[in-house]
Parts: sequence; structure tokens; C-alpha cells
Amino acid sequence: MNSREEHAHMTLSIAAVERDTGIGKDTLRVWERRYGFPTPGRDANDERTYPMAQVEQLRVIKRLMDQGHRPGRVVSQPLAVLQQLSRGAAGVQAAHPTQVITAKQVPAELQRYLTLLQSQDDEGIRVALHQALSTLGLQGFVTEVVSPLTHWVGEFWAQGDLAVHQEHLYTECVGTLMRQAISAIPRVAQGAGPKVLLTTFPQEAHGLGLLMVESVLALQGCRCLSLGTQTPVRDIAQAAAAHKVEVVALSFSANMNPNHVVDGLAELKALLPNEVAIWAGGSAPALRRRHIEGVRVLHDLAAISDAVSQHRRSPKPVANPPAPGLLA
Repeated sequence: MNSREEHAHMTLSIAAVERDTGIGKDTLRVWERRYGFPTPGRDANDERTYPMAQVEQLRVIKRLMDQGHRPGRVVSQPLAVLQQLSRGAAGVQAAHPTQVITAKQVPAELQRYLTLLQSQDDEGIRVALHQALSTLGLQGFVTEVVSPLTHWVGEFWAQGDLAVHQEHLYTECVGTLMRQAISAIPRVAQGAGPKVLLTTFPQEAHGLGLLMVESVLALQGCRCLSLGTQTPVRDIAQAAAAHKVEVVALSFSANMNPNHVVDGLAELKALLPNEVAIWAGGSAPALRRRHIEGVRVLHDLAAISDAVSQHRRSPKPVANPPAPGLLA
């Protein structure tokens, strides 16, 4: 039985829905009146109660709104259309409903990890991932296992076949293994590449992509300084100046609002000296749809090696002072 079926009978109070989805109580009431969704029931005290199916739909709506969609275009849409939009469909009026993804569609070499997660086998998933890292090495582990598996974990979570706690377990297991592997890279192997600061913008809480990038950079001989996730733009610039980095690398998930991506990168570019390069990667659609002056977009992990090699060969731009007040 999957996580959706296990909890299908549950209902949540409006306060619990607010905590679970991040959508405020007042907003939920407004949507109910304006768009006819959600449609809560009432308990013995005449308080609103929301079935889990509607809570799942609200989670998808929140994710779409974070990507820049307007409530009026998505709140009244059926779940199938919302899921298709969340996976990158171009228009709200989808011609076909989203197909349910099954384990058979997942590459055979990745299926066992999803099975272990779904069966609550926390020790099994840790052992399996550790074995993959030992067998493939860090580079192969990241490119052949973590990168594609993270995609499938997201897909299964989106349709309710993985619970949030299962997705968090996966993230923690993979993150721990990558951090340990990065720390084990001999220091003598580092220093041939640029010094790179890694982080995400305040609206981006997902850090797994950042760790994948750090892994590949470290293997390329880069000296990596990670600030973790959700660093304000001005603080990123201050850290870059304080640590004299040559590159600022940022990760963006598909959930990022396009305006936050583009405006944040433009602001960061204005704050950094000319000689500090900006590399941006991840699945955010804005990185592919919009040209961002002064930002190198890395469309996949393989592009990191090319970026490092080109950075080594390229003459460095003439330095200019930080923006006024940057270090104030």
C-alpha cells in the first residue's frame, strides 16, 4: 500500500493544512469562495476539515505558484493537469491527463532504491547507496545514480507514491554519503581548479543539487566553499569578496519562481566584481528560457568539466571594486 492509500481516510484542520502546505488560512478561505476549491467538510464544532486528496492537490498548487503561476490559472484545475504543469507542460489546458508513473518505467538499475524507500527499509537504502558509491566512485555515483534517481524520487513523491518522510530519508542518505566522499578527496588533488563558492538563493531550500555540483567540482580539483542553502544575495556577494573566490555557483530546482531566478542573478552580477564568474545550474525553466547577462548556465553535470577547463584557460577579466556599500 502506498502512502496516499494509507492516509486517504485522514482529514486535516485548516491550521494543519496551513502548516503542511504553506498556504495561509485566509488564502484557503478566499480560494474556497472565489474558485470553488478547496471544498472542506465540517467537524462537530463546525470547523473546516480537509481530506488528504485535497491537501495533496494544494501542495501541487503551492509548488506551481512558487514557479510563478497565478492562482486564478491553477487553483480550479484538476490534479492531473496540475501535475502535468508541475512537470513542465507548456499550457494549462492539457490535451491528455498525466500518466501515472509505475516502477516499470524506472530503469532497472534504479528500481531497487525506490522499492527500498517504499518498504520503509532505511538500513537497506543506506547499504545499497553505500555499495553504489564504493563500486562506481564519487563521479559515477553522482552521474549514474544520484542525478537520475533524484528525478524519479521527485516524480514518485509528486504522485503520492513516496511520502515526504521517505523523500527526506533519501535526501539525507545521499547527502551524507556525498559529504563523506568529498571530504575524503586528497587535498593534493585540489587546487588545480578555481576557488568556488556554492549556495542557493533564499527561496531555494533544496540542497541535493548543490552537493552534486560540489562533488563534481571537487573531483575537478576546485577548492569548494559551500554556504549551504538559502543565502541572501548580498551575503553571497560579501562571502565571495571575503573569501576571494573566483566563481559563485548556484543551484536552482524546478520549483523556483522564474522572477526570483532572473532578478536574483542580475542583482548578484551587479554586486560582484567583474573577475568573479557566476555559474548557474539545475532544473529551473528560467535558466533555459531566458538569457541572463554575465551568467554561465550549466545545463547538466557534464557541463561542469567544460566550465572548469575553460575557466583555467581564459584570461581573467580586469578587476573592479565591489559595489558601493557591499562590505559595509
